[in-house]
Amino acid sequence: MTNLVYLGVAVVLSLFGSLVLWLRHRKPRSMEAHMQRFARELEALAPDPDWNRRGRRQPRGVQRRERRTG
Repeated sequence: MTNLVYLGVAVVLSLFGSLVLWLRHRKPRSMEAHMQRFARELEALAPDPDWNRRGRRQPRGVQRRERRTG
């Protein structure tokens, strides 16, 4: 009987640990969490303003010239 008690305690502790891990790592489902995730994705996709089209970083004192269409 004591062996079953030890087995039961091990099962209960593993279930409790699994529940804690699931609660800590689940994805948030609120509307604000979705908006924050979308903003992070947009920021990751945005081009770096310090890089020019040839892939070189511009010197710090030089400002970019705007192209005029017309």
